[in-house]
Amino acid sequence: MEDGARALGPDAGRPAAAGMPRALRRPSAEPHHRRRRLGALAGLAALAFIVGVAEGAGSGGTMHHLSAPQSGFLARIRGLAGTGTGSLAAAEQAAENAAINRTLSYTPAVQVAGAQHREIALTFDDGPGPYTQRVLSVLEREGAPGTFFEVGSLEHYFNAGTSQILTDGFPIGDHTQTHAPMSQLSRRDQRSQILQMTSSVGNFGAPFPRLFRPPYGLWNKTTLSILRKYRMLMVLWTVDTEDYRLPGVSSIVHTVLSGAQPGAIVLMHDAGGNRAETVEALPKVIRGLRSRGYALVTVPRLLLDNPAPANQQLSSTSGGGG
Repeated sequence: MEDGARALGPDAGRPAAAGMPRALRRPSAEPHHRRRRLGALAGLAALAFIVGVAEGAGSGGTMHHLSAPQSGFLARIRGLAGTGTGSLAAAEQAAENAAINRTLSYTPAVQVAGAQHREIALTFDDGPGPYTQRVLSVLEREGAPGTFFEVGSLEHYFNAGTSQILTDGFPIGDHTQTHAPMSQLSRRDQRSQILQMTSSVGNFGAPFPRLFRPPYGLWNKTTLSILRKYRMLMVLWTVDTEDYRLPGVSSIVHTVLSGAQPGAIVLMHDAGGNRAETVEALPKVIRGLRSRGYALVTVPRLLLDNPAPANQQLSSTSGGGG
Protein backbone atom coordinates (compact mmCIF):
# COMPACT_ATOMS: atom_id res chain seq x y z
CA MET A 1 0.00 0.00 0.00
CA GLU A 2 1.36 3.42 -0.93
CA ASP A 3 2.49 5.53 2.01
CA GLY A 4 0.36 8.69 2.24
CA ALA A 5 3.25 11.10 2.78
CA ARG A 6 5.35 9.58 -0.01
CA ALA A 7 2.35 9.59 -2.31
CA LEU A 8 2.08 13.34 -1.96
CA GLY A 9 5.74 13.85 -2.81
CA PRO A 10 6.93 15.41 -6.06
CA ASP A 11 7.31 12.24 -8.10
CA ALA A 12 4.89 9.83 -6.37
CA GLY A 13 5.86 7.08 -8.81
CA ARG A 14 3.25 8.27 -11.30
CA PRO A 15 4.61 10.15 -14.34
CA ALA A 16 2.27 12.63 -15.99
CA ALA A 17 0.93 12.58 -19.53
CA ALA A 18 2.99 14.77 -21.84
CA GLY A 19 1.69 18.28 -22.35
CA MET A 20 -0.64 18.28 -19.36
CA PRO A 21 -0.76 21.28 -16.98
CA ARG A 22 1.11 20.99 -13.72
CA ALA A 23 -2.15 20.85 -11.75
CA LEU A 24 -3.13 17.67 -13.57
CA ARG A 25 0.15 15.81 -13.44
CA ARG A 26 -1.03 13.36 -10.87
CA PRO A 27 -3.66 12.56 -12.02
CA SER A 28 -22.19 -5.18 -16.51
CA ALA A 29 -22.06 -8.23 -15.38
CA GLU A 30 -19.43 -10.98 -15.23
CA PRO A 31 -19.97 -14.02 -17.44
CA HIS A 32 -22.51 -15.85 -15.30
CA HIS A 33 -24.51 -12.64 -14.76
CA ARG A 34 -23.97 -11.54 -18.33
CA ARG A 35 -24.94 -14.97 -19.61
CA ARG A 36 -28.05 -14.79 -17.47
CA ARG A 37 -29.02 -11.39 -18.90
CA LEU A 38 -28.04 -12.22 -22.47
CA GLY A 39 -29.78 -15.57 -22.21
CA ALA A 40 -32.98 -13.84 -21.16
CA LEU A 41 -32.68 -11.35 -23.99
CA ALA A 42 -31.94 -14.12 -26.49
CA GLY A 43 -35.02 -15.98 -25.32
CA LEU A 44 -37.13 -12.88 -25.75
CA ALA A 45 -35.70 -12.25 -29.19
CA ALA A 46 -36.36 -15.84 -30.23
CA LEU A 47 -39.91 -15.61 -28.97
CA ALA A 48 -40.42 -12.36 -30.86
CA PHE A 49 -39.07 -13.99 -34.02
CA ILE A 50 -41.41 -16.97 -33.67
CA VAL A 51 -44.39 -14.72 -33.12
CA GLY A 52 -43.35 -12.60 -36.10
CA VAL A 53 -43.05 -15.66 -38.31
CA ALA A 54 -46.50 -16.79 -37.22
CA GLU A 55 -47.90 -13.37 -38.01
CA GLY A 56 -46.19 -13.40 -41.38
CA ALA A 57 -47.47 -16.89 -42.17
CA GLY A 58 -50.97 -15.83 -41.26
CA SER A 59 -50.86 -12.94 -43.70
CA GLY A 60 -49.72 -14.71 -46.82
CA GLY A 61 -46.16 -15.43 -45.73
CA THR A 62 -44.84 -11.85 -45.88
CA MET A 63 -42.36 -10.91 -43.16
CA HIS A 64 -42.73 -7.14 -43.10
CA HIS A 65 -45.02 -7.47 -40.06
CA LEU A 66 -41.92 -8.27 -37.94
CA SER A 67 -40.99 -4.62 -37.69
CA ALA A 68 -44.44 -3.10 -37.87
CA PRO A 69 -46.05 -3.63 -34.45
CA GLN A 70 -45.17 -0.90 -31.93
CA SER A 71 -47.54 -1.96 -29.17
CA GLY A 72 -48.69 -5.08 -27.42
CA PHE A 73 -46.62 -8.23 -27.02
CA LEU A 74 -43.71 -7.42 -29.37
CA ALA A 75 -43.42 -3.89 -28.04
CA ARG A 76 -43.13 -5.34 -24.54
CA ILE A 77 -40.35 -7.64 -25.67
CA ARG A 78 -38.53 -4.72 -27.26
CA GLY A 79 -38.93 -2.77 -24.05
CA LEU A 80 -37.47 -5.55 -21.95
CA ALA A 81 -34.50 -5.88 -24.29
CA GLY A 82 -33.77 -2.15 -24.32
CA THR A 83 -32.33 0.18 -21.70
CA GLY A 84 -35.35 2.35 -20.87
CA THR A 85 -37.83 2.19 -18.03
CA GLY A 86 -39.16 -1.34 -17.64
CA SER A 87 -36.19 -2.98 -19.36
CA LEU A 88 -34.15 -5.79 -17.83
CA ALA A 89 -31.12 -3.49 -17.78
CA ALA A 90 -33.04 -0.80 -15.89
CA ALA A 91 -34.32 -3.37 -13.41
CA GLU A 92 -30.78 -4.59 -12.78
CA GLN A 93 -29.51 -1.05 -12.27
CA ALA A 94 -32.36 -0.34 -9.85
CA ALA A 95 -31.51 -3.48 -7.89
CA GLU A 96 -27.85 -2.48 -7.69
CA ASN A 97 -28.73 1.05 -6.55
CA ALA A 98 -30.95 -0.46 -3.89
CA ALA A 99 -28.00 -2.59 -2.75
CA ILE A 100 -25.90 0.56 -2.36
CA ASN A 101 -28.70 2.18 -0.36
CA ARG A 102 -28.96 -0.84 1.91
CA THR A 103 -25.20 -0.78 2.47
CA LEU A 104 -25.31 2.92 3.35
CA SER A 105 -28.00 2.20 5.94
CA TYR A 106 -25.43 0.54 8.20
CA THR A 107 -21.94 1.58 7.02
CA PRO A 108 -20.59 4.67 5.21
CA ALA A 109 -17.81 2.75 3.53
CA VAL A 110 -16.76 -0.72 2.43
CA GLN A 111 -13.40 -2.39 2.23
CA VAL A 112 -14.76 -5.83 1.44
CA ALA A 113 -18.16 -7.28 0.57
CA GLY A 114 -19.68 -10.42 2.03
CA ALA A 115 -18.65 -13.98 1.27
CA GLN A 116 -22.05 -15.34 0.21
CA HIS A 117 -20.81 -16.00 -3.32
CA ARG A 118 -17.37 -16.52 -4.81
CA GLU A 119 -17.25 -13.11 -6.48
CA ILE A 120 -14.60 -10.39 -6.79
CA ALA A 121 -14.65 -6.84 -8.18
CA LEU A 122 -11.76 -5.35 -10.18
CA THR A 123 -11.54 -1.57 -9.79
CA PHE A 124 -9.41 0.97 -11.65
CA ASP A 125 -8.32 4.40 -10.38
CA ASP A 126 -6.98 7.70 -11.73
CA GLY A 127 -8.51 7.64 -15.21
CA PRO A 128 -9.46 8.44 -17.76
CA GLY A 129 -6.04 8.35 -19.37
CA PRO A 130 -3.99 7.03 -22.29
CA TYR A 131 -4.30 3.43 -21.04
CA THR A 132 -8.02 3.44 -20.19
CA GLN A 133 -9.17 2.15 -23.56
CA ARG A 134 -6.46 -0.52 -23.55
CA VAL A 135 -7.74 -1.74 -20.19
CA LEU A 136 -11.28 -1.73 -21.56
CA SER A 137 -10.16 -3.72 -24.59
CA VAL A 138 -8.82 -6.44 -22.30
CA LEU A 139 -12.01 -6.48 -20.24
CA GLU A 140 -14.13 -6.71 -23.38
CA ARG A 141 -12.01 -9.49 -24.83
CA GLU A 142 -12.11 -11.46 -21.58
CA GLY A 143 -15.82 -10.78 -20.99
CA ALA A 144 -15.08 -9.25 -17.59
CA PRO A 145 -16.47 -6.08 -15.98
CA GLY A 146 -14.68 -3.29 -14.17
CA THR A 147 -15.54 -0.37 -11.90
CA PHE A 148 -13.73 2.89 -12.68
CA PHE A 149 -12.97 5.71 -10.25
CA GLU A 150 -12.23 8.78 -12.34
CA VAL A 151 -10.55 12.16 -11.87
CA GLY A 152 -12.77 14.91 -13.23
CA SER A 153 -10.04 17.24 -14.53
CA LEU A 154 -8.78 14.53 -16.89
CA GLU A 155 -12.05 14.43 -18.81
CA HIS A 156 -10.84 17.38 -20.87
CA TYR A 157 -8.02 15.24 -22.27
CA PHE A 158 -9.24 11.65 -22.24
CA ASN A 159 -13.06 11.68 -22.31
CA ALA A 160 -13.06 9.02 -25.06
CA GLY A 161 -12.18 6.54 -22.33
CA THR A 162 -15.15 7.67 -20.27
CA SER A 163 -17.46 7.35 -23.25
CA GLN A 164 -16.25 3.80 -23.81
CA ILE A 165 -16.77 2.89 -20.15
CA LEU A 166 -20.36 4.10 -20.43
CA THR A 167 -20.88 2.23 -23.71
CA ASP A 168 -19.65 -0.95 -22.04
CA GLY A 169 -22.11 -0.39 -19.19
CA PHE A 170 -19.51 -0.21 -16.41
CA PRO A 171 -20.03 2.06 -13.38
CA ILE A 172 -17.99 5.22 -12.88
CA GLY A 173 -17.16 6.34 -9.36
CA ASP A 174 -15.92 9.70 -8.04
CA HIS A 175 -12.17 10.04 -7.44
CA THR A 176 -12.33 13.85 -6.96
CA GLN A 177 -11.73 16.61 -9.47
CA THR A 178 -7.93 16.89 -9.16
CA HIS A 179 -6.90 13.77 -7.20
CA ALA A 180 -6.86 15.77 -4.00
CA PRO A 181 -5.90 14.47 -0.50
CA MET A 182 -9.30 14.90 1.11
CA SER A 183 -8.30 14.75 4.77
CA GLN A 184 -6.04 17.78 4.23
CA LEU A 185 -8.83 19.97 2.83
CA SER A 186 -11.54 22.09 4.38
CA ARG A 187 -15.16 20.97 4.23
CA ARG A 188 -15.83 23.49 1.47
CA ASP A 189 -12.92 22.25 -0.63
CA GLN A 190 -13.80 18.60 -0.11
CA ARG A 191 -17.34 19.25 -1.26
CA SER A 192 -16.04 21.13 -4.28
CA GLN A 193 -13.71 18.27 -5.22
CA ILE A 194 -16.57 15.78 -5.13
CA LEU A 195 -19.16 17.86 -6.96
CA GLN A 196 -16.83 19.23 -9.63
CA MET A 197 -16.00 15.67 -10.59
CA THR A 198 -19.67 14.70 -10.85
CA SER A 199 -20.21 17.67 -13.15
CA SER A 200 -17.18 16.79 -15.29
CA VAL A 201 -18.31 13.22 -16.00
CA GLY A 202 -21.92 14.35 -16.32
CA ASN A 203 -20.88 16.42 -19.32
CA PHE A 204 -20.18 13.14 -21.12
CA GLY A 205 -23.38 11.37 -20.13
CA ALA A 206 -22.39 9.67 -16.89
CA PRO A 207 -25.02 9.51 -14.14
CA PHE A 208 -24.34 11.05 -10.74
CA PRO A 209 -21.83 8.63 -9.14
CA ARG A 210 -23.07 6.52 -6.25
CA LEU A 211 -19.54 5.41 -5.38
CA PHE A 212 -16.53 7.41 -4.17
CA ARG A 213 -12.90 6.51 -3.61
CA PRO A 214 -10.57 8.91 -1.77
CA PRO A 215 -7.23 9.59 -3.50
CA TYR A 216 -4.28 8.15 -1.57
CA GLY A 217 -6.87 6.56 0.73
CA LEU A 218 -6.94 9.84 2.67
CA TRP A 219 -10.30 10.78 4.22
CA ASN A 220 -11.83 11.91 7.50
CA LYS A 221 -15.19 12.39 9.21
CA THR A 222 -15.86 15.45 7.08
CA THR A 223 -15.49 13.33 3.95
CA LEU A 224 -18.04 10.83 5.23
CA SER A 225 -20.43 13.61 6.21
CA ILE A 226 -20.38 15.06 2.69
CA LEU A 227 -20.80 11.64 1.09
CA ARG A 228 -23.77 10.92 3.35
CA LYS A 229 -25.48 14.09 2.13
CA TYR A 230 -25.16 12.99 -1.49
CA ARG A 231 -25.94 9.32 -0.80
CA MET A 232 -22.53 8.17 -1.99
CA LEU A 233 -20.76 5.08 -0.66
CA MET A 234 -17.02 5.23 -0.04
CA VAL A 235 -15.38 2.21 -1.65
CA LEU A 236 -11.93 1.27 -0.39
CA TRP A 237 -10.20 -2.00 -1.25
CA THR A 238 -9.27 -5.44 -0.01
CA VAL A 239 -6.25 -6.01 -2.26
CA ASP A 240 -3.86 -3.26 -3.38
CA THR A 241 -1.84 -4.42 -6.39
CA GLU A 242 0.55 -1.45 -6.03
CA ASP A 243 0.72 -1.43 -9.81
CA TYR A 244 1.57 2.29 -9.68
CA ARG A 245 5.01 1.25 -8.43
CA LEU A 246 5.57 -0.75 -11.63
CA PRO A 247 6.49 -3.89 -9.64
CA GLY A 248 6.37 -6.16 -12.70
CA VAL A 249 3.58 -8.13 -14.32
CA SER A 250 4.19 -11.29 -12.29
CA SER A 251 4.09 -9.32 -9.03
CA ILE A 252 0.74 -7.71 -9.92
CA VAL A 253 -0.75 -11.10 -10.80
CA HIS A 254 0.64 -12.76 -7.68
CA THR A 255 -0.66 -9.99 -5.41
CA VAL A 256 -4.20 -10.38 -6.73
CA LEU A 257 -4.30 -14.16 -6.71
CA SER A 258 -2.67 -14.50 -3.29
CA GLY A 259 -5.05 -11.95 -1.79
CA ALA A 260 -8.20 -13.21 -3.46
CA GLN A 261 -11.17 -14.00 -1.25
CA PRO A 262 -14.95 -13.95 -1.75
CA GLY A 263 -16.17 -10.36 -1.69
CA ALA A 264 -12.75 -8.85 -2.37
CA ILE A 265 -12.33 -5.45 -4.01
CA VAL A 266 -9.10 -5.22 -6.02
CA LEU A 267 -7.35 -1.88 -6.54
CA MET A 268 -5.61 -1.31 -9.88
CA HIS A 269 -4.97 1.77 -12.05
CA ASP A 270 -5.81 2.63 -15.64
CA ALA A 271 -4.10 6.05 -15.54
CA GLY A 272 -1.78 8.24 -13.48
CA GLY A 273 1.37 6.98 -15.17
CA ASN A 274 2.71 4.13 -17.27
CA ARG A 275 0.13 1.36 -17.00
CA ALA A 276 1.58 -1.05 -19.54
CA GLU A 277 2.26 -3.61 -16.79
CA THR A 278 -1.34 -3.40 -15.61
CA VAL A 279 -2.64 -3.95 -19.14
CA GLU A 280 -0.36 -6.97 -19.59
CA ALA A 281 -1.19 -8.41 -16.17
CA LEU A 282 -4.95 -7.98 -16.46
CA PRO A 283 -5.79 -11.02 -18.64
CA LYS A 284 -3.60 -13.20 -16.41
CA VAL A 285 -5.40 -11.86 -13.35
CA ILE A 286 -8.83 -12.52 -14.87
CA ARG A 287 -7.99 -16.04 -16.01
CA GLY A 288 -6.23 -16.84 -12.75
CA LEU A 289 -9.22 -15.78 -10.67
CA ARG A 290 -11.63 -17.74 -12.85
CA SER A 291 -9.45 -20.84 -12.63
CA ARG A 292 -9.86 -20.57 -8.86
CA GLY A 293 -13.63 -20.47 -9.21
CA TYR A 294 -14.18 -16.72 -8.87
CA ALA A 295 -16.70 -14.74 -10.89
CA LEU A 296 -15.89 -11.12 -11.70
CA VAL A 297 -18.55 -8.48 -11.10
CA THR A 298 -18.86 -4.72 -10.70
CA VAL A 299 -18.83 -3.19 -7.22
CA PRO A 300 -22.62 -2.54 -7.24
CA ARG A 301 -23.27 -6.14 -8.30
CA LEU A 302 -20.84 -7.39 -5.67
CA LEU A 303 -22.84 -5.59 -2.98
CA LEU A 304 -26.12 -6.88 -4.38
CA ASP A 305 -25.01 -10.50 -4.39
CA ASN A 306 -22.85 -10.28 -1.25
CA PRO A 307 -24.11 -7.76 1.31
CA ALA A 308 -21.10 -6.21 3.00
CA PRO A 309 -20.46 -6.94 6.68
CA ALA A 310 -21.04 -4.02 9.04
CA ASN A 311 -17.68 -4.33 10.78
CA GLN A 312 -15.51 -2.86 8.02
CA GLN A 313 -11.81 -2.39 8.88
CA LEU A 314 -11.72 1.12 7.50
CA SER A 315 -8.66 2.39 9.36
CA SER A 316 -6.44 -0.23 7.72
CA THR A 317 -6.70 1.53 4.35
CA SER A 318 -6.46 5.14 5.47
CA GLY A 319 -3.34 6.83 4.15
CA GLY A 320 -2.30 4.64 1.23
CA GLY A 321 -3.18 3.43 -2.23
CA GLY A 322 -5.78 5.10 -4.35
